[in-house]
Amino acid sequence: MKKLSNMKSLALTMALLVLLSVSALAANGRYDQQIQQTVSQKLHDAKQLQGVNSSVEDGIVTLTGSVSLYQDKLDAARKAMKVANVTGVRNDIEVAGESVPDSQLQQKLAKKLAYDRVGYYDNAFNFITLGVKDGVVTIGGDTVNDVAKDSALAILARTPGVKDVVNEVNVLPVSNFDDSLRVRMARAIYRDSVLGRYASDPVNPIRIVVDNGHVTLYGTVENAADKNIAGIRAGSVPGAFSVDNKLVVN
Repeated sequence: MKKLSNMKSLALTMALLVLLSVSALAANGRYDQQIQQTVSQKLHDAKQLQGVNSSVEDGIVTLTGSVSLYQDKLDAARKAMKVANVTGVRNDIEVAGESVPDSQLQQKLAKKLAYDRVGYYDNAFNFITLGVKDGVVTIGGDTVNDVAKDSALAILARTPGVKDVVNEVNVLPVSNFDDSLRVRMARAIYRDSVLGRYASDPVNPIRIVVDNGHVTLYGTVENAADKNIAGIRAGSVPGAFSVDNKLVVN
């Protein structure tokens, strides 16, 4: 008897959930025409989005068509998402701008990223990696904060030839201990009479990545002696749990 009562209760609960789901879809669908008109108008008002089309079903906007830059694809999705009663956006827009050979695109992006944030305190403490295949850019590495990561992503989005972006950048955890260690590492390396010349080229410094007390050195140095000296100087700084010397000899 008790089992039968529990089964009836479960059936009633499931029926109620189905009813609520149907009601929610109906409520979303009620605004579809209004959403469609508003999204279409926003896209029409933007010159760079004239090739974008939209459709709406149950509050979800699907964007199709083509744009010239990856940034335009992102902008179209943002415009649609800001419209009242939109519950989601499917971004199927194709980036159909100029095609750039992968090797050429990678060199161009690497140069732009090397000059990004030159003069900012965190420049030597960020390390960005790049990979390009068929116009799809995979960006990785570590940054001290979201600002550095977002700045790098913005460069990719505005560069002709980029068809899509895979973001694998790791933002390092906030840590006063790590901040202190970064400063002491930089002093130990850049105040060295041999390594000081790398500080004079802000585009290609010795990159010092600190993650929870663990230090990794990245970048390119002129010879094996410079690499060894950098490792010795970093290893002499108190407080570092480990030092991994990944400097590459040019």
